[in-house]
Amino acid sequence: MSGQSIERAFARCRDEGRAALITYLAAGDPNLETTVALAGAVADGGADILELGIPFSDPLADGPIIQAAYTRALENGASVRGVLDILPPIVEMTGLPVVLMTAYNPVLAYGVEMFCQDAAGAGASGLLVPDLLPEDSASLRETAHQAGLDTIFLAAPDITEERLSEAATHSTGFLYLISRRGVTGIHNGPGESLELEVARASQYTDTPIAVGFGVSTTQEAGRVAAEADGVIVGSALVRTAADILSSSRNSAKQDMAKEAIDSAAESVRHLTSELMEGIRAAGSGDRTKPIR
Repeated sequence: MSGQSIERAFARCRDEGRAALITYLAAGDPNLETTVALAGAVADGGADILELGIPFSDPLADGPIIQAAYTRALENGASVRGVLDILPPIVEMTGLPVVLMTAYNPVLAYGVEMFCQDAAGAGASGLLVPDLLPEDSASLRETAHQAGLDTIFLAAPDITEERLSEAATHSTGFLYLISRRGVTGIHNGPGESLELEVARASQYTDTPIAVGFGVSTTQEAGRVAAEADGVIVGSALVRTAADILSSSRNSAKQDMAKEAIDSAAESVRHLTSELMEGIRAAGSGDRTKPIR
């Protein structure tokens, strides 16, 4: 099963005169059934790309919301294999490109070549490993690209020019530009230097630049969309679902659990739709200038 094209998703958004909306979900929180439902919800809300986090025990770049989601998922038995098993129905249902995000250790434990082959076979389109530096990633990049997977790297606001060049050069699909220092979460919106950071990164690549960390409202999504090619939202969606699902976790009644999943999915769909409204209202940033 071949994954959907990230490149085509961005091209479609450019044709529509707007930035892409990339939505993040923590796979397995609180179970894989819920993840499938939430994936359908973000697609219904207008998301263009789905980033799916494979839970791991030490997510250094993530704040308390996603850390708690991973803890719940791991306690309920989430695994790399389990996440890969739900990919085919998610891709078939949503039609979205799926980027898998995980630490390098789970990939190594699974086997790099086997992981890339199985991920691509299940329908994944890209891979993001936040604790793997671009300059140390040659083996993974080659294996991923042979399997048909894009590789996406992070660039922080205080990254050196050399590191930024490495991250931009080796990112296919898109470059993930972190909007502010710190970890993921619902902060006070993107950093004040957003425009300058996007312009700086644009000097090194014509690959789409997507901005994440701290984006949680319609207004913040619109601000990012006015500068970048993509808007990444994660913690706000994870928290929205978790707030609703937490009230039913101890319920023994299956119908109540199903009702909670449906309610969480509807809330996530609504938030996704609101974020898309902000993106459409902003149009898209001007990154059409010549590069280099």
